[in-house]
Amino acid sequence: MPVTLTSIRLDTKLADEAVRVLGVKSRTEAVHVALREIVALKRFKDLMKKYGGKGSFAGSDE
Repeated sequence: MPVTLTSIRLDTKLADEAVRVLGVKSRTEAVHVALREIVALKRFKDLMKKYGGKGSFAGSDE
């Protein structure tokens, strides 16, 4: 994964809470996890908007 050193302003209390809630070791790791989660959530929402209720799953009739 390419990494660039970037300076951003963070709400330190929120960042520290994210560290605890996410169970990670650092603020940097918390930011990375949060960014991955929000990207995944957006992709999921887009898929649901496009295909929601139109798919079928094996075993869904049980």
